[in-house]
Amino acid sequence: MINVAIDGPSGAGKSSISREAARRLGFIYVDTGAMYRAAAVFVMQRRIDPDDAERIGSILPMLDIELRYENGEQKVYLCGENVSRVIRTREVTRCAPIVSAHPKLRQCLSDMQQEMAQKNNIIMDGRDIGTVVLPNADVKIFLTASPEVRAQRRYKEMCEKGMDVTYEEVLSDIRERDYYDENKPISPLRPAKDSILIDTSELDFEHSVQLVVDTVKGHVGL
Repeated sequence: MINVAIDGPSGAGKSSISREAARRLGFIYVDTGAMYRAAAVFVMQRRIDPDDAERIGSILPMLDIELRYENGEQKVYLCGENVSRVIRTREVTRCAPIVSAHPKLRQCLSDMQQEMAQKNNIIMDGRDIGTVVLPNADVKIFLTASPEVRAQRRYKEMCEKGMDVTYEEVLSDIRERDYYDENKPISPLRPAKDSILIDTSELDFEHSVQLVVDTVKGHVGL
């Protein structure tokens, strides 16, 4: 199996770029960020304090997250419910980093992700894929862009989905998330030592995707 790990900060375009690159390569795409967001929804639905590691750990046996492909799009199902839209709300965006910091939850989702990687050629994106989840991945890429560019992209995406937000709010969230991800005690956001840096600040979507595809092909001989 060929495993590709793509890490990077919030709003860097990891999901959209990774999804399209996987399609062109014929690989399975695994959006780990969506899985953590679904876990946050799981906690919020049960009205559990996201800081309560003990209670969260006690409900993990009931956690069921499934990534399905329907009409060419990835859908996220939580315990049989389609939560693809819900996981992108600001409330979930704020809750997900707190929930994802708990070791037992991270281990639970890492086990799911590693099982997927053992069975398929995959592109998996997140924040600690190359450093923790798939440390032996065939190709490791650190995908980034400036905070301002990332905020503009995220703002446009949210507006297209009808969400009522301002650019300033999105930029503030991006900066806050960057600080949290880079300084959290468990699995902080860091490029793997053997990762390839790709900065998409001045690249459009097509060029970003093609650069990822070419990078993968060049390293695994496809």
